[in-house]
Amino acid sequence: MLLIHDPRCADYGSSLRPEQPARITASVEYLNAHHPGWTWRVPEAAAEADVLRAHTAAHLKRLGRPPDFDDDTPFFSGIREHALRAAGAAMLAVDCALSGQPAFSLMRPPGHHASRDQAMGFCYLNSIAIAALSARARGVGRIAIWDFDAHHGNGTEAILKDQNDFLFVSVHQSPAYPGTGLTSFGPCRNHPIAPRTAREVHLAVLEQSWNDVLAFRPELVLVSAGFDAYVHDPITAMTLVRDDFATLGTWLHASPLPTAAVLEGGYSRDLPALIGVFLAAWAGEERDA
Repeated sequence: MLLIHDPRCADYGSSLRPEQPARITASVEYLNAHHPGWTWRVPEAAAEADVLRAHTAAHLKRLGRPPDFDDDTPFFSGIREHALRAAGAAMLAVDCALSGQPAFSLMRPPGHHASRDQAMGFCYLNSIAIAALSARARGVGRIAIWDFDAHHGNGTEAILKDQNDFLFVSVHQSPAYPGTGLTSFGPCRNHPIAPRTAREVHLAVLEQSWNDVLAFRPELVLVSAGFDAYVHDPITAMTLVRDDFATLGTWLHASPLPTAAVLEGGYSRDLPALIGVFLAAWAGEERDA
């Protein structure tokens, strides 16, 4: 497995917020200990021209100055550069996937709530939308985005909904932040799941959503991999257990499609192990003990 990571992504934030540096530092430590043979690469920051396919120039400029964007999305010194590196990591993961090497971007901040002109929900730039539109600019045709984060990827949907040959598929808790994703339309397939839905039902919906992706026959699959549908996540009310994330990884492993994934949410102390079983299954390896 190839992991895209820059340690500087842990250089902002605090342990007082759910989206905190330990999400990454603990995950890096865990993955190095359990999978020492995996390969790591450091990304370059996304170029402004790449970002502007998904965001407005005014939004990119706004990221460089205070005040806070909302209560969940504060201004941090250097957050613009952190977000650019996360977007660059998603783009590098796509480059690797198109070259035949599945890749996972282990970075922060997450991105799928950020819209063209608004930072929100811990997200500043929409890394997966930037990567998707960059791939399109390089000539990739049909592109599917599969979002299994517990929160609807409203920003990704808003940015890509009017683009040709895109499919956006999301499975998410509802009601929950940000309150969108209640219906499907056009290229957007939304699967809202009620809080505390039985995990077997949730998994069946996830399998249906993955079949939506396969039926689209994409040339590239991008995955917004959020791990906050986990039963012990502190900010959601869902029921998936650790092995369920391994199941998601086995689906990716069985697919011949070029695939890249980026970390979105996931706020429990078990996040490193959840990422580990997902990636190990995707790589076709033994599940972590």
